[in-house]
Amino acid sequence: MSNSGGDCCGCSSLCQLLFEYDTPRIVHIKSRKVGLINRLFQMGILAYVIGWVFVWQKGYQEFDTVISSVTTKVKGIAVTDNSAGVRIWDVADYIIPPQEETSFFVMTNMIVTPDQEQGHCAEMPGPSTTCTSDRNCTKGLVNVKSNGVQTGRCVAFNGTVQTCEVLAWCPVENDQTLPKPALLKDAENFTVLVKNNIRYPRFNFTKRNILPHINSTYLQQCVFHRLTDPECPIFRLGDIVQEAGENFQDMAIEGGVMGIQIKWECDLDQLWSKCIPRYTFRRLDNKDPDNNVAPGYNFRFSKYYKSANGTEIRTLIKAFGIRFDVMVFGKAGKFNIIPTMINIGSGLALFGVATVLCDIIVLYLLKKRFYYREKKYKMRPSVLESEALLIEECLGNNRPTDVIEIRTPLLTLHQVLSQI
Repeated sequence: MSNSGGDCCGCSSLCQLLFEYDTPRIVHIKSRKVGLINRLFQMGILAYVIGWVFVWQKGYQEFDTVISSVTTKVKGIAVTDNSAGVRIWDVADYIIPPQEETSFFVMTNMIVTPDQEQGHCAEMPGPSTTCTSDRNCTKGLVNVKSNGVQTGRCVAFNGTVQTCEVLAWCPVENDQTLPKPALLKDAENFTVLVKNNIRYPRFNFTKRNILPHINSTYLQQCVFHRLTDPECPIFRLGDIVQEAGENFQDMAIEGGVMGIQIKWECDLDQLWSKCIPRYTFRRLDNKDPDNNVAPGYNFRFSKYYKSANGTEIRTLIKAFGIRFDVMVFGKAGKFNIIPTMINIGSGLALFGVATVLCDIIVLYLLKKRFYYREKKYKMRPSVLESEALLIEECLGNNRPTDVIEIRTPLLTLHQVLSQI
């Protein structure tokens, strides 16, 4: 019997838990301190919604990211005068390859190994190639760092050093000494025309960095300058490197990688003419004096031809230079009612945070917190408890004791009154 009473009691508690309802209770507190705190919270939320969301972040707009294409054209002449004689270098000589996607390479220094032909010759001295006899050389050995395949013979490299003989393009390249200053030091004065076309597909908006007011006459004589010609799309290579905080002549010796950044930030609610590109420049490759392993930028290429007797000969060039990467980024915004209403609704919802914070201060931090807590929360009896209280008032002292002590499911008001 007791188990049945316990089960009924547990069932009653569970039912009360499932079918309870909490409703907010408004307590009007006349306190300057609490009122000031509440207004400060509200003003902070209002400043955030208006200042940050709508003014700074333009929360009333929808946005689209830029799609772009880039083409470049380099111009300039350089003169070298060394053991090979005087030579003129034009754009067909120092731009390798002629076209790249969103980048271009300008050769500024080089190591030339002329008149190579396939045959047998001494390898460059090194830990794995220096020898004293044929026993130090392995026939057929191929090393990724060598210039060819060893023949198994130890031959003289010069009057004092012997190295293993290799089957390779001979004579092998000697890249231990790099020309200083750079051979094409005049590349500092070369210029590059950067043509950039952009599109924002969501708004069907297109534009290019050669602005409408730029004509052919202006384009032939202008050079980009941060103050005097900020909209000119022709850049002097030395100015690009200088604006990145680097020295062109130092960089030209071993090469490097530079970034030309074009930023399009367009507010399409304003005039079309106000959407213009902004140019910035920075060095992209690592220049850490504490970690200067494999610095610069270089690669090899060769030019092939045949001698009078039909032997294939090549000139090997190890080219050092600066690669310029053109990077375009940006976004455009235009008014749209949907993000506007979403941000307004979110801002209004944030005002509820002020109420929560004030409740925390009032109920847990102020001196009168216990008094305010008593006024804030009030427990209302359930319907069954209200019926029991009414029965108690009706019965007075003659009420049955089991009505007060009952733990089984309560009787209804009609059932109790019928038993009196």
